[in-house]
Amino acid sequence: MNHVIAPGAESEEPVYRADFAMGEHSARHLWRILRLYLNGWGLAGVADVAELAFTELIANVVRHVPGRRCQTFIFRLPGGEGVRVEVADGCPKVPRMAEGEVLDEGGRGLVLVDAVTDKWGVEVRRDGGGKTVWFECLAAASGVSAAPATPTVRPVPRP
Repeated sequence: MNHVIAPGAESEEPVYRADFAMGEHSARHLWRILRLYLNGWGLAGVADVAELAFTELIANVVRHVPGRRCQTFIFRLPGGEGVRVEVADGCPKVPRMAEGEVLDEGGRGLVLVDAVTDKWGVEVRRDGGGKTVWFECLAAASGVSAAPATPTVRPVPRP
């Protein structure tokens, strides 16, 4: 069963949470929701890069997580400075950033996330039962995301 939790009018925390079994077209639906939140928060300047990064994280769930179940979270950062998006799943396998060959059809999703977001990382659950992959896009004065920063946890490249 899929669940969506959005904050009520009395909520001080601007957050979106959804628990889904992902499918081939789930990313399209989720980035539409992301764009609605970003527009409502006055963060439309980061929408394109946030949608692209979100799509890559969802694609990783579809390709690599048994059962394709995950939880997605969209948070407005304190002071409205940007957005943080998290995708959590129960699969203990940590994604790795790969620099594939020129003709490879895939394997560069996290390279793309690294290139377009301000921060990103992977947090492994203490019990080893899964992880959360997250990114942040910051709103600069010009309305465009700032230069990428180093993630707090950088996955190890594939051999």
